[in-house]
Amino acid sequence: MSNFVKIISIILIVFCAIAGWTFIDYQRFLKKPVIDQQSILLEIEKGQSFRQITDKLRQKGVAIKPVWFRLLAYQKNLTQKIKTGEFVLNPGITPTELLAILVAGKSKQYAITFPEGWTFTQIRHEIEKASNIKQTLKGLDEKTVLKQIGAKEDHPEGLFFPDTYYFEKNMTDVALLKRAYQKMHQVLEQEWQNREKNLPLKSAYEALILASIIEKETGKVSERPTIAGVFIRRLRKGMLLQTDPTVIYGMGKAYKGNIRYKDLKKPTPYNTYVIKGLPPTPIAMPGKAAIHAALHPEPGDSLYFVSRGDGSHVFSATLSKHNKAVNIYQRKK
Repeated sequence: MSNFVKIISIILIVFCAIAGWTFIDYQRFLKKPVIDQQSILLEIEKGQSFRQITDKLRQKGVAIKPVWFRLLAYQKNLTQKIKTGEFVLNPGITPTELLAILVAGKSKQYAITFPEGWTFTQIRHEIEKASNIKQTLKGLDEKTVLKQIGAKEDHPEGLFFPDTYYFEKNMTDVALLKRAYQKMHQVLEQEWQNREKNLPLKSAYEALILASIIEKETGKVSERPTIAGVFIRRLRKGMLLQTDPTVIYGMGKAYKGNIRYKDLKKPTPYNTYVIKGLPPTPIAMPGKAAIHAALHPEPGDSLYFVSRGDGSHVFSATLSKHNKAVNIYQRKK
């Protein structure tokens, strides 16, 4: 065998050995977990190249081999399909699973909760506290905020559905409020279409107003239809609603924890001890149960109710019985 043939043979053997080792190493790379113990939070920003993403992964401690990782992405034609956002990478994932996560775009979700009975002011404060929400509405008045979210109403109170909302980092406050606004409209419209007949309510918005009062009057779900029945009968008879939550709302910052006799006599658009019918707007965010109760009031003859002090109420059909209940539960006589 000539020296030339020997050299060629050696080169082929070395090449095959390298190719074999490379193939084995690549296969090991595909199967080996890239994160060992703790989850890693990775943020991919808009405009970042695949190389920059690879570098960021290594900086975060993800055990990838850049050459193999890029080859894998090229093979699957995924280099231009990586989504932006925050991604939680858990221990045990392989390079293939890592790529799938980044391409699927299922980024980390944050949550914000608007409880039933909250006011719009409380909602805005909660949003402004959330560091992961992009703030665009700070300092804007309520009418401008409504315009930004595309609302037709003039007053924001009660227009947003109380719920827990999940979002990705840097979602705007406008987008969040739009979701809550649209959900309230969907729920309210559905309940309005299925309402009982002959209610003294002219529109879905009036139902929303009444529901907000019911929401503030009791946290006890079972009592809401009963309280709704009281208010509906009062509206039918032309009686004053005489509900304290509307008085408190009308007082605004002047409310210091107690309603005085002079507060009940002071005219405001929300003082239902003075004005007839419903106030001009809701006074809080009602939940679905309160909206349903407003449109499905419990039948009966009660026209009054007073708190027992434990979250429940005593209902009365006559003023004399109501006064007795007030003496027992409020005046402790």
